[in-house]
Amino acid sequence: MQTNPRLNIRQVAWSHPVGADLRRAQQAELDARFGTADHEPGPPPSEADCAVFLVAYDKGSGQPVGCGGLRLLDASTAEIKRLYVVPYTRGSGVASSVLAALEAEAYKQGITRIKAEAGSAQADGRNFYQNSGFEPVPNFGPYIGVKHSSCYAKSINSHSAAHTAMA
Repeated sequence: MQTNPRLNIRQVAWSHPVGADLRRAQQAELDARFGTADHEPGPPPSEADCAVFLVAYDKGSGQPVGCGGLRLLDASTAEIKRLYVVPYTRGSGVASSVLAALEAEAYKQGITRIKAEAGSAQADGRNFYQNSGFEPVPNFGPYIGVKHSSCYAKSINSHSAAHTAMA
């Protein structure tokens, strides 16, 4: 699952306190960006519907620097949820490393397609997914009919999972 020599990426329970702290920080940042706490269509992810949740730690300091999870949509499709990197480490490859680890885990679990969504206040998220090989797709699930929502998808196979895990 390791994708970056400066990081230690670990699978943790959804309820793990470090993961919960990172998710709270992400939601606070999104609340500020959107100007409201009401910016997530549909139910928020939970332990019951997340197939995996990862936390990235800086090997030098031991500090948590990012996280991300996969919510199962059906037997072969998952949605990336709560992909977040602490602000002071942005641009250092943490998000790409967490994404690569999520893709490798998806492949191990038999997931063949992953989806993602970025809202109107998340230009950085839209660019990240497009630069990571995701294709724009029609809005799915709770995002159908959400005017300023952008959805993406990427097929996962042995080649893509191996390639991203080596990145």
